[in-house]
Amino acid sequence: MIKADWIAVDWGTTALRAWAMSTSGTLLAEAHSENGMGSLDPDAFEPALLDLISDWLPAGKTRVIACGMVGARQGWIEADYARTPCAPTASILTHAPTTDPRLDVRILPGVCQMSPADVMRGEETQIAGFQALNPDFDGVVVLPGSHTKWVHMSAREIVSFQTVMTGEMFAALSNHTVLRHSVTCDDWDASAFDNAVDESLSRPEKLAAKLFSLRAEGLLNGMTNATAKSRLSGLLIGAEIAACKPYWLGQPVALIGDKKLCALYARALKPQGVDAVMTDATTMTLAGLKAAHATLTE
Repeated sequence: MIKADWIAVDWGTTALRAWAMSTSGTLLAEAHSENGMGSLDPDAFEPALLDLISDWLPAGKTRVIACGMVGARQGWIEADYARTPCAPTASILTHAPTTDPRLDVRILPGVCQMSPADVMRGEETQIAGFQALNPDFDGVVVLPGSHTKWVHMSAREIVSFQTVMTGEMFAALSNHTVLRHSVTCDDWDASAFDNAVDESLSRPEKLAAKLFSLRAEGLLNGMTNATAKSRLSGLLIGAEIAACKPYWLGQPVALIGDKKLCALYARALKPQGVDAVMTDATTMTLAGLKAAHATLTE
């Protein structure tokens, strides 16, 4: 049976992932469940964690280092925010209350920016992992998702960041507006995406005016759902890139996140002269948790 020297945990809104680690940082085993923060009451976190990792626990106390929404106000216990500018890996972690004597659970802080107000939880750990693997990187790290983060890194610190709700807007428009009749499909039209990105970058103020045309074009001119879906994605990502131009202009850019989504961002940035580096999100998360564990002395 595998016994962990310590355990790394990434606990998001919809899922829980855990890795059994050796003292030297070797991955011994991994497991996941659908017990995300969003489905748990505060007293359910410890049982959910034990269901996943109990077989890895040796006699005595085992340290668990966790990141993500587990530290949100609605999570196990609220972890503090580190304020920018700050290092992405914090040495001060929040102890989570436990009843099982085998557990020593510590939660990484998020990062906040006071003006303009912004917050992140979980992404800072992926950034820390990227930094651990790329210690000399100065530039912008982009983390596409429901709430995409554009993060300016310099001198091994998060200097500033900006959150854009592009992913959530795409989901809301696709599922909860009249556009749901026009964009439901699994196919993709790359040319339509490219053209929409270009349109939105050129005239981002026209975004709202262009959305209903996706429905009208389907009704009147036979636009396919694949084309409409691809245009919707391109219009939203194009508007985001236009809004975030101060971040990427003249800067090295690295992407962390879902492979397909990162590929869309890389494709959209390419015509602007940005050759973004794509990385693996899980690798960055685990590297960040290792970096956090390495800072602890007790």
